Amino acid sequence: MKAKYMSPLTFSTILPDEGLKKAVSIKRSEILAEISASKIKGRGGAGFPTGTKWNLAAAAKDTTKFIVCNADEGEPGTFKDRIILMDHADLVFEGMTIAARAVGSKEGILYLRGEYTYLLSHLETILQKRRDNKLLGDAILGVEGFQFDIRIHMGSGAYICGEETALIESIEGNRGEPRNRPPYPVDTGLKRHPTVVNNVETFAWCACIIGNGAEWFLKHGTAVSTGLKLFSISGDVERPGVYEFPWGITVSEVLEKCGGRNAKAVQIGGASGYCIPRSQFDRKIAYEDISTGGSIIVFGPDRDMLKVAKNFLEFFVEESCGQCTPCRDGNPVILDGIERLEKGTCSITYLNELRALSETMQVASKCGLGQTSTNAFLSILEHFKDECMGRGRE
Repeated sequence: MKAKYMSPLTFSTILPDEGLKKAVSIKRSEILAEISASKIKGRGGAGFPTGTKWNLAAAAKDTTKFIVCNADEGEPGTFKDRIILMDHADLVFEGMTIAARAVGSKEGILYLRGEYTYLLSHLETILQKRRDNKLLGDAILGVEGFQFDIRIHMGSGAYICGEETALIESIEGNRGEPRNRPPYPVDTGLKRHPTVVNNVETFAWCACIIGNGAEWFLKHGTAVSTGLKLFSISGDVERPGVYEFPWGITVSEVLEKCGGRNAKAVQIGGASGYCIPRSQFDRKIAYEDISTGGSIIVFGPDRDMLKVAKNFLEFFVEESCGQCTPCRDGNPVILDGIERLEKGTCSITYLNELRALSETMQVASKCGLGQTSTNAFLSILEHFKDECMGRGRE
């Protein structure tokens, strides 16, 4: 079924492979400079400057380098990358090819979420067409020495593989577990070679930036959070779907666009994000205020926020890789505390201990899963204390 958008996407207006044609006509240093000038940050959630990542990989002294597209869209409430791959996969592959040109890579890998198996034949067809049109393979666009191709690697449904080093471990055939950092993938990544790992949306925007210029991109967003961003909006709204907004838009403006005016809370950033109450709907969605990889889940006035917190914690208990103690053992304890709150058997003392445990997990967990898994619980407890504690006793 063809994807339907609730707002038009700029991707639909971009001329095919305009960015790649420009990339082969300029120096590699100029490609890197343009990406850096745009100030684009990773669209997967971490928000690391893309120009910095590409420059570090380009400077690495190694003849073997990899470009990896993270299409393991496993964050609850996020589905915008799926839409991009369905309707704008060429733009993603173009962005990967431009990255390869910039850093000196010959091999690219699209790591596709296991649940997106139905997209595999569609993507393989597009890749073959690009090879046939000299947009992949040897002598791309007739440029001798510019050799790059892309293969697809299927994930196995593990949330943790959205973390870039766990993703790399998975590609290598190992259990998906995060690596200790440093070293970082830009110098010691796939098969211990320099590796650029970027999100689906990031590669698509990079193709647009090279084609249209950094100044075009800088016209949108804020000084810190530049450009446009795709958002997956779901929950208690009249018009759920994928929306394109500039960074800096307020939560209330988003709700106005999608028909969620009666919302009492909005979860921004998926299960690992923060729950924003109505009193804070004037806050901006941007790296300098509320950052997100793109998930916005809206909760109407009748939603039980404690059940929301429980649902998220059940997810993290299931998805923890079990490698580090704070995450492996901490999440079940937090979930137990939520269940005690539901039953009215959680004391104030124990609740304070859960808060302290959450803070410990945030600083002691090895990767982003354990570091962020209690965000929703803590923010819901802070903003909806009466709703959560109404069932408890001291």
